[in-house]
Amino acid sequence: MNVHDAVALIAPAIHMPGGTWADLGAGGGTFTRALVRLLGPGTTVHAVDRDAGAMAALRVPGISTHVADFADEEAWRALALPPLDGILLANALHFVRDQRALLARVAAALAPNGRLVVVEYEGRAPSRWVPYPVGMERLGELVSGALTAPVRVGARRSAYGGSMYAAWAEPVPREGG
Repeated sequence: MNVHDAVALIAPAIHMPGGTWADLGAGGGTFTRALVRLLGPGTTVHAVDRDAGAMAALRVPGISTHVADFADEEAWRALALPPLDGILLANALHFVRDQRALLARVAAALAPNGRLVVVEYEGRAPSRWVPYPVGMERLGELVSGALTAPVRVGARRSAYGGSMYAAWAEPVPREGG
């Protein structure tokens, strides 16, 4: 997928320009670059990935890189990111074994009007490339209680089987807030 295709897939999920976002599992940065384009000037996107080489290639204006395993709770805390206006998990959640725990941490890191944007595979059996698939129905189960029900905003066929979807969810309002 190229940046243009990534922009088209996630654009309906981006609810406001600017702000501070994180792209967890940024990899080569296709979706990170798409996010910077969509959010516009004044945006900071924290790209997080275990691959130091990939993070070195993303050292461009608007992107702050972090070499870390976003799925590891201690590494997540060590990032000490500010409250985020949004978090993108593009083709990354299917690598995480304890998805519910990760999504709870993600929900807690979002500002009250923040947004989680997910890009994942649908209709794929587990494999070494997609060990823990997260279809839309499963995503809804995983975020229940911490985030609103996910809203699908895009889909496209995957060259690797099944399809890819984009969806967003927001933090469930906290009592007293």
